[in-house]
Amino acid sequence: MSGWFKIYSTRNYAEANIIKGMLEENSIEVIIMNKLDSSYINFGDIELYVPTHLKDLAKSLLDQTLTN
Repeated sequence: MSGWFKIYSTRNYAEANIIKGMLEENSIEVIIMNKLDSSYINFGDIELYVPTHLKDLAKSLLDQTLTN
């Protein structure tokens, strides 16, 4: 995915959507890529990607959110 940076990875779909919502509230476009195995939920991750030029801002917002 050229031009996109993986900002976060989780196995919890609800957590991924909460983080996506927080980033979108701050005008950062987010793509969720669900790589969870459909048969075995213990395999794979849900990955969140942001545009490369916004990765520093996204990291900062994510760090603030996760430390509070």
